Order: sequence, then C-alpha cells, then structure tokens
Amino acid sequence: MSEIRLAAEPRNEFGKGAARRARRAGFVPGVVYGHGHAPVHLNLPGHDLMMALKTPNALLVVPIEGKDEYVLPKAVQREAIKRSIEHVDLLLVKRGEKVTVEIPVIIEGELAPGGNLVEHVLNALPIEAEALHLPESVTVSVEGLEAGAAITAGDIKLPANVSLAVEADAVVLQIIGAQAAPAEEEAAEAAEETTEA
Repeated sequence: MSEIRLAAEPRNEFGKGAARRARRAGFVPGVVYGHGHAPVHLNLPGHDLMMALKTPNALLVVPIEGKDEYVLPKAVQREAIKRSIEHVDLLLVKRGEKVTVEIPVIIEGELAPGGNLVEHVLNALPIEAEALHLPESVTVSVEGLEAGAAITAGDIKLPANVSLAVEADAVVLQIIGAQAAPAEEEAAEAAEETTEA
C-alpha cells in the first residue's frame, strides 16, 4: 500500500468555534494518539484528506513536531447530510508494528444458474498485518456456487504475513436461493388449485 503525505498543521485553538473556522478555511480538525504519546491536535487539508480516505485503511504521513510520522485513520466523523468530514482520529503506527484492521471483500465469478444471491455476512474481513504493508482488499471467487454454500474466513487466501483477526469458521459470504415474489407465489398456488379442481 502506498503512503499518502498530508501537509498537516499544528492546531492550537480548540472548541466548536475554532473547529468551524478551520473547516471554513478548508481544514479538518484531527487528533493523533497512540504509543503512549500525548494526543497531538492537527488541522489537515480537507480535500486531500477526503481523497486519501477513499482508500480503505489509507497509510498517511503527517508532520508531528517537525518529524514525519505514519498514521492510520481510526474514526471519521461526517456531517449527517453533506457527508463532509468533520473530524478525524488518527492512530500513530511504527514500521514493523502489527495492527488489526478490516479490509473489503471483493467478489468475482458467476454463481450457479438459478437466480441465487450472495449475502455478505461480514461486510469486511478483520485481519492483522504489518502497519506499513496492509492489503487494500481480498478477492473471493463464488464461481459455480449454489444456494446453501458458504465461504468462511478460513477459506479466504490471504497475502503473505497477513493473519485473520476473526475465527476461521466465521461465515463471510453465503449463497441464498432466489425467492419468488409474494404475488408470483400466490399466482402459482392459484394455478395449482385450478389444476387440482
């Protein structure tokens, strides 16, 4: 995963008024914590941050006390209607450190004929990996699977040096049979009754 450098500035003003002023100037208030370090308050460039967070578990590089540090987004608060970023919590990480994150599960392949559907039991797969080498996603094939089939966490092939942070028998995806719409079922039952009569 490539790192994304953000030109953050130290934040010395606090409270709602200061946060509103920062947002009007195009910044997003944020806080960096972790490794027993005192929390560091920053203003991050809003547009650059929004683009960076389009990548799951984006590895960000921000200047803290004159030194570039690696951070991962931990919590993002968004405005309810516009969905703009209001505040971000960042976790300080070091090279070689293992972290637990969730990564998207990408599906490929065609199910067996019959109008079956894939149900996501887990929307993302919890994994543990080295902070500076997090996979962006994992791909799972559903080729030829029929209703009743399931894919567990243990069935998913993970990249090297990545381990599951969930039980191996946890169901990630299951294939469910297509269900006829209620009107179609009623019509079918009525047709059967007519045939029997």
